[in-house]
Amino acid sequence: MAIMNSKKLHPMRLILGVLLFLIAFSVSARGVYQSNQDFLDETFEQVVPKSKVIWVKGDVRQTLSELLGHPYQGMRVRYWQQQAKSVWVLDEIGKTEAITFGIVIVANKIDSMKVLAFRESRGGEIRYPAFTQQFNGAQLQGQQLDRHIDGVSGATLSVRAMTSVAEVALYLDNIINQ
Repeated sequence: MAIMNSKKLHPMRLILGVLLFLIAFSVSARGVYQSNQDFLDETFEQVVPKSKVIWVKGDVRQTLSELLGHPYQGMRVRYWQQQAKSVWVLDEIGKTEAITFGIVIVANKIDSMKVLAFRESRGGEIRYPAFTQQFNGAQLQGQQLDRHIDGVSGATLSVRAMTSVAEVALYLDNIINQ
């Protein structure tokens, strides 16, 4: 009888193991990959300039809302600038959670872009260099990027968020360099 009970538990353990694996796999994308400060230290080689702000009002608020596809909620946007380089740390909602992006712009073009923190259960593939390097060299053409960004299956909303944030950073960079 004891042998019979252990055989009945074995399939249950297998099912439980598979469920735990699936749960762990689905949340594996979540995490802080790099702190904001570490991103700034890396970008400015440990000599981070003092942050500056752009106040979001009037036409700036309207344009940010158009670029994002929803009303912009903040009062100001913080950035760091050193000569022709500006750095932006911006959040945008993927599906339901905020994704934190670090964007480096040099001479009105994206020099690099990183996912610093990802809080969604799906779409974390956007953090890999194979995806993010598509943004390198991108600039604004009107209110859109000058290139097509290939999507990632299962990450449509995360890709959309990243593309919108790239457009926002380029737009704001244009403002500070006028």
